[in-house]
Amino acid sequence: MSTAISIRLPKSLASQLDNISKETERPRSFIIQKALESYIEDYADLQIALDRLYDKGDAVISSKEMRKSLGL
Repeated sequence: MSTAISIRLPKSLASQLDNISKETERPRSFIIQKALESYIEDYADLQIALDRLYDKGDAVISSKEMRKSLGL
């Protein structure tokens, strides 16, 4: 089931959205949905990276050790 959400966009962004919609022959809602999905996926990846960065139990290795472990 879909949920309708209303947003306000600056004219320049709305114009870019319209251009992409015309070029891809897709509705604006489809372009917005895909952009939001991509943003949420990137945000989740960022959160995972930050969690790993600040995890005191996660060992840190040097680039030399990494190359050795990869056989490079």
